[in-house]
Amino acid sequence: QVQLVESGGGLVQAGESLKLSCLGSGSDFGSNVMVMGWYRQAPGKQRELVAQNGGSVSHYADFAMGRFTISRDHARNVLYLQMNGLKSEDTGVYYCKALADGRTYWGQGTQVTVSS
Repeated sequence: QVQLVESGGGLVQAGESLKLSCLGSGSDFGSNVMVMGWYRQAPGKQRELVAQNGGSVSHYADFAMGRFTISRDHARNVLYLQMNGLKSEDTGVYYCKALADGRTYWGQGTQVTVSS
């Protein structure tokens, strides 16, 4: 089993920054977690990829390039998403995802609201 718990969301003004964290735990969480990523879902829209990290390779959605940075602390089992220059369109629920042993795991999400 893998459990993912996100934190760090909140209400900010446009142009400000937030850093999200995703803590992984569980008996199956460890070096078998090949890929971790951040997704988001705005009201009335589909969930979309923000950024993901697999080993030394990171991939970003176009809207995240240059503003968001994904990083992973393997020792602490934490995935981060540093978000700078936030815009109102970044508002949504941000979810952490992990791929381990062919299975997909999701966290419960953390709300990010950016006021303009």
